[in-house]
Amino acid sequence: MIMESMIIKTGLALLATFASVSCGGLQSNLSQPISSAIFQSSSSSAKKNAELPAAPSEKTIAKARNYRKDKHGMPTYSDKVRTRLVRTTAYSHMENEIGAHGRKNAAGTILKYGKVRSAAADWSVYPLGTRFRIKGQPGILYEVDDYGSALVGTNTVDIFKPSLRSMHHWGTRPAEITVVQWGSYERSERLLKGRCRYRHCRSMYYSIRRKLQSGEYAKAEIH
Repeated sequence: MIMESMIIKTGLALLATFASVSCGGLQSNLSQPISSAIFQSSSSSAKKNAELPAAPSEKTIAKARNYRKDKHGMPTYSDKVRTRLVRTTAYSHMENEIGAHGRKNAAGTILKYGKVRSAAADWSVYPLGTRFRIKGQPGILYEVDDYGSALVGTNTVDIFKPSLRSMHHWGTRPAEITVVQWGSYERSERLLKGRCRYRHCRSMYYSIRRKLQSGEYAKAEIH
C-alpha cells in the first residue's frame, strides 16, 4: 500500500508540475501574439490615416465660394491661384480598365508611387508635369502625368494608388492642394494633338489651344 501510495503521489506531483509548466507556457505564448497583434493593428490604422489628406482650412473653403463651379460643385480657379480646394478621387492600374496600358501613364512612362507620386487630371486645368502637395501629407509630392476621360471638364485630381485596397481607402474626398510647379501646356498640346480621335483628348486639346491663344496661362516651371 505504501508503495502504491508513493507511486500515486509521485504521479500526481508530476501531473501538477506538467500542468503548471504547460499552462504557464500557453499563457506566455498567447499573451505575446495578442499584444503584438494589437500593436500591429494600431500601427496599421495609424499608417492608413497618414495616407489620407487633412481637412481643408476654413480660409480655403471660404475663398472657394467666390469661384464658378464645375459639374461636381467644385471651384474653377485661374492659374494665378496655387492653393485650392479640390475634389480628389483615386485610381489604380489594378482596375485593369479597357484601354489602360498596365502601369504606364498617358505620358508613356511608369506610374510613380514613392516620395513623388502620379496623379491624373484634365491637362487643360493641370498640364502635364504639374506638381502639387496635399495638405496633411508632408514629404509627398504629386505629379500630373496621366489623364482620364471622366476627369475632362472637371477640376478633379485623381490620385494613383498601387492597389485596389488603398484606392478604395482613399475613395472620393475634398482636399486642399498647393501647386508648387506648373507643368507645360505646350507639351500637353503636342501629345494630345495625335490623339484627337478620342473625344476626351480632343476636348482637352482644344481647351489648351484656346488657353495658349489667350496668353492667360501659367508658364511651365519644369526644371
